[in-house]
Amino acid sequence: MTTAHKNTCVPEAAGAATAEDLVSRTELRADADLPTPENLPQEYSELRERFQRTTNALASAAHDLKTPLSILNGYVELLQSEKLGSLNDRQREVLRDMRASGKRLQQFIQDFLTFSALETGGLRMQFLPGNINDCLSEVSRLWSNRFQERGLALYFLANDKLPIFPFDSPKLERVISNLLENAFKFTPQGGTVWLHAEPHMWERRAVAEPAAAGERRRQNLAQPNSVKVSISDTGPGIPAEFHLEVFDDFFRLPSNESQEGMGLGLAIVRRLVNGMGGKIWVESDPGAGCKFSFLVPYKPPAASSNKGKNR
Repeated sequence: MTTAHKNTCVPEAAGAATAEDLVSRTELRADADLPTPENLPQEYSELRERFQRTTNALASAAHDLKTPLSILNGYVELLQSEKLGSLNDRQREVLRDMRASGKRLQQFIQDFLTFSALETGGLRMQFLPGNINDCLSEVSRLWSNRFQERGLALYFLANDKLPIFPFDSPKLERVISNLLENAFKFTPQGGTVWLHAEPHMWERRAVAEPAAAGERRRQNLAQPNSVKVSISDTGPGIPAEFHLEVFDDFFRLPSNESQEGMGLGLAIVRRLVNGMGGKIWVESDPGAGCKFSFLVPYKPPAASSNKGKNR
């Protein structure tokens, strides 16, 4: 028994027209998702407002977590003190792990709150005259025990050539602390970290000036106009293609994706340094360690951008 198949013939011209119609419809749908030049300002404004609302909502949620977490950490410390009864070795070990996890979570929350404040312009710089050696020495003291416990050497030697100049001490301490934490995480046991500061002559690019003014400018540049702070380590290093990306928001190196953290430490550092009118960069080769350096001018910026968007 044979079966008859009904063949439907479509004229070639009609088939071509149908294909063109499909391509045309696809292009129209794609173009519909793109804003027109006239709508770009409005689209940008709406996107910015949406981002602002999202950032504020997440910051509010992070802030709400601080109180219950502080209470939990307080109870852990109370139990560790054994004021409510003696503990066995296993209970002490569990409480140590609980306290360490609570501190890490507390740090994550603080990082996000700082990032949110910088992103929304809620964190202002306060420049007061001070000795930067005191600031660096205090941060080194706070980190020294943690470095020793992990078998890492931390070296800092005060530089008496640094003058008294106005800077935001709490913000600078946060920058140094974040950079030391970064070195602490990625430097293997037995490694070394150096914290160093020195006067620096920072020659910024400027529009050409008249000859007389230019001569004065070159004479002025003979004297240091900023401080250069560097944190070096003997860790695994960073490939050259990531030397800019490491300062991006929520960025983590592909080889470090298993590490704890949100990838905000260096992003916060970049924003804070930019807010001080300075700049930051990294020098590194794979397997040869890292050297993070940043500049802070002796003269504070007249109007600093607290969001730190520009590199």
